[in-house]
Amino acid sequence: MSRRAYIQKRPVPPDPVYNSSLVSMIARRIMESGKKSLASRLVYDAFKIIEERTGGDPLAVFEQAVRNATPLVEVKARRVGGATYQVPMEVRSDRGTALALRWLTHFSRQRAGRSMASKLANELMDAANETGSTVRKREETHRMAEANKAFAHYRY
Repeated sequence: MSRRAYIQKRPVPPDPVYNSSLVSMIARRIMESGKKSLASRLVYDAFKIIEERTGGDPLAVFEQAVRNATPLVEVKARRVGGATYQVPMEVRSDRGTALALRWLTHFSRQRAGRSMASKLANELMDAANETGSTVRKREETHRMAEANKAFAHYRY
């Protein structure tokens, strides 16, 4: 058993433009080499592109994309008697959001396109419409958990 004290989660400060902590979280995921202002500008440019294409609120599209990309169950490796089992586990809400944001940034980087802002905008709109690589990754995670449901009694 760990003897360390429980570490309190630090609250994520909201971003200045949309006053949303989710927007600042994705900006932090996009950030490379500590360039936070550049990452924020990329997110805001992506939101402008979304607003031009959909004509709606980009924050609502972004929140819908995160909701559609958030997994409910995942598999974790568990060693029992020399064998490793993929045990399905429920995902906590903060971990689910973190996974969704990680997948959104990862798959937007992999997309073909000119600028990161346009790639991010396309990935967010695809995820909001329940298409695209991010949603496919979530479905794949759910399928893995469903396939290994027989090992659910190995939960820890």
